[in-house]
Amino acid sequence: MGLIEIPIPKTIARTLQLHPGSHRRQQVRVLRKLLRKARFTEFGQYYHFDEILLQKDPEKSFQNRVPIVDYDKIYDQWWHRTLEGIPDVCWPGKIEYFALSSGTSGSASKYIPITNDLMRGNRIVMVKQLLTLLNYEDIPVKSIRKGWLMLGGSTDLQKGPGYYSGDLSGITAKKVPFWFSPFYKPGRKIARTKDWNTKLDEIVEQAPNWDIGFIVGVPAWIQMCMEMIIAKYRLKNIHEIWPNLAFYVHGGVAFEPYKKGFEKLLGKPLTYIETYLASEGFIAYQDRQNVRGMKLSTNEHIFVEFVPFDAQHFDVDGNILPDAKALLLGDVEEGKDYALLISTSAGAWRYLIGDTIRFSNKSRAEIIITGRTKHFLSLVGEHLSVDNMNKAIELAGQQLNISIPEFTVAGIPYQSFFAHHWYVACDEPVDEDKLRNAIDNHLKELNDDYAVERKSALKEVLLTVLPENYFMKFLESKGKWGGQHKFPRVMKGKMLEDWIRFTASVNS
Repeated sequence: MGLIEIPIPKTIARTLQLHPGSHRRQQVRVLRKLLRKARFTEFGQYYHFDEILLQKDPEKSFQNRVPIVDYDKIYDQWWHRTLEGIPDVCWPGKIEYFALSSGTSGSASKYIPITNDLMRGNRIVMVKQLLTLLNYEDIPVKSIRKGWLMLGGSTDLQKGPGYYSGDLSGITAKKVPFWFSPFYKPGRKIARTKDWNTKLDEIVEQAPNWDIGFIVGVPAWIQMCMEMIIAKYRLKNIHEIWPNLAFYVHGGVAFEPYKKGFEKLLGKPLTYIETYLASEGFIAYQDRQNVRGMKLSTNEHIFVEFVPFDAQHFDVDGNILPDAKALLLGDVEEGKDYALLISTSAGAWRYLIGDTIRFSNKSRAEIIITGRTKHFLSLVGEHLSVDNMNKAIELAGQQLNISIPEFTVAGIPYQSFFAHHWYVACDEPVDEDKLRNAIDNHLKELNDDYAVERKSALKEVLLTVLPENYFMKFLESKGKWGGQHKFPRVMKGKMLEDWIRFTASVNS
């Protein structure tokens, strides 16, 4: 029996409406459900959720009464008490699990509350996405029926005073429903392994015993795993050992920079499917083929708002301004960047998650991730987003026929003005000047502000080519070694200082 053929529990099956009503009606219904569930919590009492529920437009009342918060603000005021074991703070009951998330900023770990309600909502969205795979022409049904390999964090969680903490992927794997267990690889035993190198070795050892139909994980680590399997068994490509491998579900970082090197490991094309699964919840997923965009999860467990990512709402360092206003789903425009706010079934309320998105199709509520509120470059008004950077790297790699799996960019003083310093990973012979010019020229075509500033205060573009393993070793040195971690696309502050020292030490 295959995964798609498994009888789905009735409590979940009732919610799997793939073609429900309008997105606005769905979101109002979700908000009401969240407010009703949390109205007797300390947070719900403080902000009078009962009164909000009585309003004709509860979403407007909710925006007027409840302030926008980032992690530090909600943790200092509310979430720290849940770590102390106090129940009913922002969500009913006692929080038993916390996802550890430091993103790519180098800051101390954040403790993100994880509740059974949140996990249930995540599972419903995951099943919805699985069902949409039947609409993909390039995915054989037999591959959906095979096993799936998820490369994530350890399920052997850290024990705190009354709670467990760890990577969301580890918590998710630990709580995999019984009806998924026969298909989930690497299985519970290997998934418990904390040491990332040991886990990879065990996966490589077991690889011939598995019939994998699809893989899930961050591109850099999936690629590393496949390279190790190919080397171990002296294969020409991964399909020699997993002939039914048909699709790859990725998220957390743009796939384009990895694609060229990734496809060298394949014997036949894969279908790539993007997801937006953050520590705070399963926010969006790609539900149709050959489209760049992910459908927002508007009907389950997350209420979303959108703050225009511009100078009226954010300062030059990416911090939200006190008088920033958020838009509802019906008020957004296609082609503009927004910072995402979420309210969830784990007690996040108007929470600035730190990602920026753009609507590619408003009528279908489809979005693309364009970067992070604090991971962009605008030293002199060039407004360079991570989306711009990813595209420029992709085009430059195609132009020079090279693979660039990792990169990062720093804004630096240069003479009396400024410059961008690119550090790119490439294990192939490459002319640095040609690559620098290619990236610079593509950015000028992609971003008008950048093109203007290159004639003004942004005087120079510098570029350093490094082996890919430098980037991996730096992550390891920062304690970010494993399937949950991504390399920062923009370097600032202490992280940049550490990176400069690291590259100097390995080159000396």
